[in-house]
Amino acid sequence: MPNHIGARKLAMAFTVRLLLFSSLFLLPVSVFAQTNGGIAVGDFLTATAANSSPWLSPSGDFAFGFFPLGSNDLFLLSIWYAKIPDRTIVWNANRDNEAAVAPKGSTVNLTANSGLVLRSPQGEELWKSETSVGVVANGVMNDTGNFVLQDRNSESLWETFNNPTDTMLPGQTLERSGKLSSRQSETNYSKGRFQLLLQEDGNLVLSTINLPTNFANEPYYATDTTSGTVAGSEGKELVFNVSGYLYVVRENGGKYNLAVGEVVSARDNYIRATLNFDGIFAQYYHPKNFTGNVSWTILWSEPDNICQRITESSGVGVCGYNSICTLKGDKRPTCGCPTGFSLLDPNDPYRGCKPDFIQGCKEDELSGTKDLYDVEVLINTDWPISDYVQLKPFTAEKCNESCFQDCLCAVAIFRSETCWKKKLPLSNGRVDVSLNSQAFIKVRKDNSTLPIPAPQLPCPDEL
Repeated sequence: MPNHIGARKLAMAFTVRLLLFSSLFLLPVSVFAQTNGGIAVGDFLTATAANSSPWLSPSGDFAFGFFPLGSNDLFLLSIWYAKIPDRTIVWNANRDNEAAVAPKGSTVNLTANSGLVLRSPQGEELWKSETSVGVVANGVMNDTGNFVLQDRNSESLWETFNNPTDTMLPGQTLERSGKLSSRQSETNYSKGRFQLLLQEDGNLVLSTINLPTNFANEPYYATDTTSGTVAGSEGKELVFNVSGYLYVVRENGGKYNLAVGEVVSARDNYIRATLNFDGIFAQYYHPKNFTGNVSWTILWSEPDNICQRITESSGVGVCGYNSICTLKGDKRPTCGCPTGFSLLDPNDPYRGCKPDFIQGCKEDELSGTKDLYDVEVLINTDWPISDYVQLKPFTAEKCNESCFQDCLCAVAIFRSETCWKKKLPLSNGRVDVSLNSQAFIKVRKDNSTLPIPAPQLPCPDEL
């Protein structure tokens, strides 16, 4: 009798397993997409608040889909951390278009011949993944944060790790000519004016870019991993390994570590390295398991002082023209305008400042008065590039007076018995406590503008 009971239980267990296995074939494809990261050709997502469920990685750590930007019906096709309150974006598409956004109702389709295709609600193609060879069989959103398009043999045809934006993740590498490009601002995800590049000579550099071109100015940071006295010392690739170490691998197998010191556990933390919109390249970590209000913590960053590192050959300073760059405690810059100037874009302090008055020789002459300006004095502030004359030896009083009487002079800097007179636009402004200097800024008293000339009346014989 017990043998019969045991046989019945075994048969029932087998039947249950068989039914469970059979039921898998009845599940919709979308369920598989949420459990194993796989996406089938023909699958699509739509940018709507009610139907914007992303494609998740198997663990749910990363999501690919339409990220809503505020409440203005704009979305970003992107990859982000899905399990933390600050859903930080690590990759986004469509960066060459203004703000990189897609309007509500846009779709992204996974196609066999073109890979990922982003279209507007009207059907206009906004972006595609540009798979050059092969036919796409499926897509995979991996737990590494890498979205991969594969052929029928599971070979990679295209992946976000090989087409990065502003962020590297553990397991990702950059080969020579590989680069990261910053976003334009905190809220504008189109390509910005800072670049991290592993040059063909093996040097890893940070540079400013003269948008809208790709022209790179001289680097403001470099690893100097080029050919030297030791054979094979030039850099071959930038590696962000799965343990969270970031380093340049040399041709001879040696390593140049970008950070020396503390490293956090990649098993217990999310880790990323991001080229920020203000030109700072930094590594961050965020605990995977947390309670309360937890945010990203900076582990290290380069350069140490971007306000001072960007010089004339490196391009316009991080804050733009006519502005002042000040370094915060976390080595991130803040930007401000001197008295008499205001932001070019009130929503973006990094675009520079404009004078609130008209200044120039003709304007001063037309004003009809000599008492035009006040002088604002700033300590340890300089615009080191914009001078047109140097006076030495000189006193602070003479420096101030010389600029005050000179219709070309906007600012004069005095230190070490030397006076530098400068004209607009002022460039690479910064605060530097080591200068021991004075800046004399001319500010128009009445904020007046040029008088509007009277219209020219035609001569009687022209009527």
